[in-house]
Formats: sequence, C-alpha cells, structure tokens
Amino acid sequence: MSDKDLKQDLEEEVKTCEEEAASEDVKADAAAEEAAKEEPKAAKKKAKADKKADKQKEKIEELEDRVKRQLAEFENFRKRTDKEKAQMFEVGAKSVVEKILPVVDNFERGLANAPEGDPFVEGMNMIYKQLLNELDALGVKAIEAVGKEFDPTYHNAVMQVQTEEFESGIVAQELQKGYMYRDTVVRPSMVAVAE
Repeated sequence: MSDKDLKQDLEEEVKTCEEEAASEDVKADAAAEEAAKEEPKAAKKKAKADKKADKQKEKIEELEDRVKRQLAEFENFRKRTDKEKAQMFEVGAKSVVEKILPVVDNFERGLANAPEGDPFVEGMNMIYKQLLNELDALGVKAIEAVGKEFDPTYHNAVMQVQTEEFESGIVAQELQKGYMYRDTVVRPSMVAVAE
C-alpha cells in the first residue's frame, strides 16, 4: 500500500469518525430534551452519550495525529531520496570526468607535436578547445601548479629538481595536468618540486 493510499484511508476514517461524532452530538441533544421529562433516566443516558462522544473525539485526534506523522515521514523520505539522487549524480559525473581526462591528455600530446599550418591540425585544435569549454561548463577546472607552493592535496610530487628560478618547496614543472570537478580533486597534478 502506497503512502498516498494510506493517507487517503486515514482521511476517510477521520471523516467517518467526525460524522459519527456529529450524529452522537445530535443524539445527545435529543437525549437532553428527554432528560427534562425523565430526570434520573435521562441523566444516565446523557452521561453514556457524553462518554461515547469523548471516545469518538479521542479517536479522531489519534487518527489526525497518525495522518500528520505519516505526512512528516513522507516529506522526510522525499528529502532523503532527493539528496541521495544528487549525490549519485555527483559520483557519476566525477567518474565520467575521470575517464575523459586521458582523452584530453592525448589531445594535448598530439597537438604539441603536430606541424603548424596544417588544416587538419587546426580542426583538431578547435575540437580540443570545444572539449575544454564543455568540461569548463560542467565545472571541471585545471589545477594551477607551476610557481605555486607544493600542496599534497592538489599535487603529486614524482621528483625534485634543482633550479634557481624557484625557491625550495615550489612546483617547478608540471608533468601531467591535474583537474578538479567542482570542489573535489579528480586527478592531482603530477609535478616536479624545486629542492
């Protein structure tokens, strides 16, 4: 039984109880009129009718409480599933980005060694730029490395080099670009750090 069906059943029960309570109120009023005629007998009937009406009101309150709790549970369930869907999308998108990065690397290597002025190379360069623009639109950014202080969160040091251009602990050379997807590192930059 779905939440919607359960909610509908509970609302019907509440409505039935309210109708019964209303009819009990009418009966109680009629009993009050008779009570004027027959005092002792009427007093007992009135007390009995009042007791029954109180039970009906308690049941109505209980059913209303159940409906409110079911609605709250359903709202919590909806929020939780929305959050889980968003997290699954983020994980899936990050996985796709990880698989596309080697293609970007191959484009860069190929274009770096291609002769200039060749129309084919120019076409490939335009495709490469389009790919980078689409990745950028998705929130994929290259990690800046050269000239920055080494940070193990963003950089993967594979060697140290002696250089007078940079101070010790500064990234001197980027061997492979690193990328971030929104706020998370997809692939750290592979770098050489100055000694």
